[in-house]
Amino acid sequence: MTDVIVVGAGPTGLMLAAELRLQGVGVLVLEKETEPARYVRALGLHARSIEVMDQRGLLGRFLAVGRTHPLGGFFAAIPKPAPERLDTAHAYVLGIPQTATERLLTEHAVEVGAEIRRGAELVGLDQDDEGVTVTLADGTRLRSRYVVGCDGGRSPVRKLLGVAFPGEPTRVETLLGEMEVGVPAETVAAVVAEVRRTQLRFGLGPIAEDGAYRVVVPAAGVSADRTVPPTLDEVKVQLRAAAGTDFGVHSPRWLSRFGDATRQAERYRVGRVFLAGDAAHVHPPTGGQGLNLGVQDAFNLGWKLAAEIAGWAPDGLLDSYEAERHPVAADVLVTTRAAIELLSTEPGARAVRALVSELMDFDEVNRHLIEKITALGVRYDLGEEHDLVGRHLRDLALKRGRLYELLHTGRGLLLDRTGTLSTAGWADRVDHVVDVSEELDVPAVLVRPDGHVAWVGEDQQDLRRPLARWFGAPVEAG
Repeated sequence: MTDVIVVGAGPTGLMLAAELRLQGVGVLVLEKETEPARYVRALGLHARSIEVMDQRGLLGRFLAVGRTHPLGGFFAAIPKPAPERLDTAHAYVLGIPQTATERLLTEHAVEVGAEIRRGAELVGLDQDDEGVTVTLADGTRLRSRYVVGCDGGRSPVRKLLGVAFPGEPTRVETLLGEMEVGVPAETVAAVVAEVRRTQLRFGLGPIAEDGAYRVVVPAAGVSADRTVPPTLDEVKVQLRAAAGTDFGVHSPRWLSRFGDATRQAERYRVGRVFLAGDAAHVHPPTGGQGLNLGVQDAFNLGWKLAAEIAGWAPDGLLDSYEAERHPVAADVLVTTRAAIELLSTEPGARAVRALVSELMDFDEVNRHLIEKITALGVRYDLGEEHDLVGRHLRDLALKRGRLYELLHTGRGLLLDRTGTLSTAGWADRVDHVVDVSEELDVPAVLVRPDGHVAWVGEDQQDLRRPLARWFGAPVEAG
């Protein structure tokens, strides 16, 4: 019996597998597809996900493949620059196709010891007090202590659990694909610029050196079954309707359709089975938050599930996954639903869009919206009053390097500027680093493995409470 079976080898599942392996947990990843996807769904990483990669020593790999772009223009495609002095050392977006992200995360997961089994489709799931039994399409039965469904918006794991997935149905549909065009790039750029003056759900842009283009165009209506991809002729008809030309598109590599539904699982946990990523929430792709949200789900859950398996998790630690991540996803659903409304060509929506654009000229409004989309504004309610508690801690320059370099192992960290504190009793779970930073104006911070601040202070007795809350009972000396 393995420790954890992760269902789905997308970014969420791969990130979770690596996080678990970092703590020595046995992991098997099941993926129904026999080969990695060759088409590109998501196009980049936002600041908080970039921080996540940096905290695990992976950012160099991603920067070598991707391209950095300035922040701004992400809320409903309203062209406003990012506010100054965002609370991150990575105030940019990293343009990188999802295919590359999945390749890099696969390499990382395998390097740390995760097993990935392709062509393994889950069709059954039963659990008891000791573990979970999963059944595959070929009749194979596997046993694990826990299962995490990272298997997408149509998640079989969620359906087998009987977890409700309430929300708003699709009202507008968009066609998406990768194909070649038959007109010069200059012609494409000129027509797209003109169309996007009024139709912001439209776009054509090169995505590969061999001439492939990503095509996004509004559909004629809402299809009865979005699992059935559109035909090339359907795409051509909609291109002509929106732009007056079909750009001579041909040789499609991939065609799909997506809607603007917003849905969220009522529960993220049923016994020994968890949901993460699109299995737990779906929303329009506006703002590019979906992949990022899933990766951050995995980053939150991984260390907590590993603690439970290792035997030191305090009461309630596993339940804090849903308590913390469910409100974050609910907020993303609201943000993306609002953004979709502001992309409408209807007069009322255009009027509201103009007003929101004016409001975004105020720094506080612009900052609030960009922090939502990049997840830099996420603050978990940990019941503490200090402004830092519950928030991510940005990378800090220390006398002996950088803060994020100290988080590569996935352990907790006490950054102690006083030199008077101790993690005795928790040293097997929490690193104690005495150092100073001109960027940090508090005596000491206790940082969880996911980079969020659990405590700020300077009193040893006061420190024991958050240590026990997040890292379990101390190990007595002797």
